[in-house]
Amino acid sequence: METLKTIWSFPLFRLADGGAILVSQLALVIVLLFIGYAASKLIERLIQRRLAKTGMRADAAHVLQRIVFYGLLVVVVMTALSLLRVPLAAFAFVSGAVAIGVGFGAQNIINNFISGWILLLERPVRINDYIEIDDHQGVVERIGNRSTRIRRTDGVHLLMPNSQMLERVVVNWTLIDHQIRTTVRVGVAYGSPVRHVADLLEQAVTEQPEVQADPAPAIYLEDYGDNAVVFDAYFWCEVSGERELRQIRSTIRFRIDELFSENGIVIAFPQRDVHMDTLSPLEIRLVDAEK
Repeated sequence: METLKTIWSFPLFRLADGGAILVSQLALVIVLLFIGYAASKLIERLIQRRLAKTGMRADAAHVLQRIVFYGLLVVVVMTALSLLRVPLAAFAFVSGAVAIGVGFGAQNIINNFISGWILLLERPVRINDYIEIDDHQGVVERIGNRSTRIRRTDGVHLLMPNSQMLERVVVNWTLIDHQIRTTVRVGVAYGSPVRHVADLLEQAVTEQPEVQADPAPAIYLEDYGDNAVVFDAYFWCEVSGERELRQIRSTIRFRIDELFSENGIVIAFPQRDVHMDTLSPLEIRLVDAEK
């Protein structure tokens, strides 16, 4: 027992003011840091659950959670230093040297960490936003300390470094609102009543409940193609991603096919007319295949 007391009270090193850091103090600080970190995570989760019930936006709640978590960590660290009786002025020179070393050795980590906070505070990309970056499209699920997690339309999770989210061109489909314009193109055979075709297209579009009345759908005779008279139907929808747009366009195309069939409108397909021009009449012979 005496041995344990001796070890527990053993001074590890002495401070400039004559005091000493004991083994018991160091052990207490380690326990404090561990409990403080666990308590900070627990409080962060409790805040997350409480904010989820208030209906606050996911991105705003996430920012508040991170601020609370890191604020509590700072309090825990400051408390640990006070228990060790270490003045903050002692870290002035050391922190400068460490900052220089870390700056050179962990540029990408620090860059991504700062970029993550810029994303959370400036909010060019928010949680649950539908974005497009490079050749990838998906929903932002989480903005972490190092990377942003995106769930692509095919269900695969993409981890994008936070710095890349600020440096590259990011198309945010739902930054301001969920209103997106899309197009359905169809070609009809030459000789079709174009005015009637435009009316049928407008009917097929306006019948869909997802299509917004304001701005109103617009039907254009876009071009005279090689094999068809081309029409474009432009309309606005309030959706949260590409998948819903595909479903709406598919439903409209089904309805267009029904209306065209009922009204005798032929959807054009590639075809060629061959004209044979000869100087003399063609001789045609019928050959019996059995001979």
